[in-house]
Amino acid sequence: MDEFQRALNVLLTETYRSILKVEEGMAREQSHMDVTISELHMIEAIAKAKEKGLTITDIAQDQSLSLPTVTVAINKLVKKGLVEKVRSDRDGRVVHVRCTRQGERANTAHRFFHRNMLLEVTDGLDQAERDALLNGTRKIHRFFRDAELRLAEKEKRP
Repeated sequence: MDEFQRALNVLLTETYRSILKVEEGMAREQSHMDVTISELHMIEAIAKAKEKGLTITDIAQDQSLSLPTVTVAINKLVKKGLVEKVRSDRDGRVVHVRCTRQGERANTAHRFFHRNMLLEVTDGLDQAERDALLNGTRKIHRFFRDAELRLAEKEKRP
């Protein structure tokens, strides 16, 4: 590993940790709720579905989590008053999860954090810097997306 790679590794690792800590802390502060980063990301997915809501299976697929993991998490979010479970009118066996007003508040705080983060990061960048940042971030994203797909494929094998 050369000096550039060492410096980049430190920056990526520390940035990842900081994003998680700050994102969770800011969402708690803005929404005045005890919510984890994983719960926020689940709430974000549910909020996108609006009134229709999502099934546990939909959430598990969106978050790349197992059904039991999502079931436990959703039950915690119900107890915290952030989501509600509603039986389908068409099929009583189907349960949809929707955000409550408090859940929407938490999601709004989470979106506010992301908006402010992007404004701060991009403030003062010229077009060449913006392009370089976007291209570098795309490469990082591709690396992790491809690694995630390889891991999922390995887990499917006997």
